[in-house]
Amino acid sequence: MDLAELLVILERFEQYRRVVSALRLEMKEEIQFKSYDHRYGETAKLRKKAEDEEHQRLMAWNDAENKRLLERRLERLQKEELREKARKVQGDQQRVAFQEEFLKKKEAEVLQLHEESQNFITLENLDQRIEECLNRTQNYNFAIDKDGRIVKRTAMP
Repeated sequence: MDLAELLVILERFEQYRRVVSALRLEMKEEIQFKSYDHRYGETAKLRKKAEDEEHQRLMAWNDAENKRLLERRLERLQKEELREKARKVQGDQQRVAFQEEFLKKKEAEVLQLHEESQNFITLENLDQRIEECLNRTQNYNFAIDKDGRIVKRTAMP
């Protein structure tokens, strides 16, 4: 290889290295600028603004959803309260009906006992009852067949 040619090649290599180094620095600066702009610059401001708008939109949606759920909960509670009141009224009506029926049964029982008590033997009617029993004679001396009919009866003395 010729010395002049070697110098040209070395010079061109040096020039190539300077161009590649300059390009490398240019790219590095561009990346750093974008990173800085992304963190602190206009892009960051736009991104922050977009995030704030998104946050406000989501908060408004959340508030609307909470309001809707509150209305549904209040409706459900009102319905449950009405059902509970209806259940209590029905229970009261059943209790009143049961008490009335119980009182009617007890009144009928009292009336029946009163009717039966008229046949009771007391000190006032003891002599009268004894006379009735003595006057009424009953003959228990008789025979019956298989069907329960009286077949033979003895005469009373």
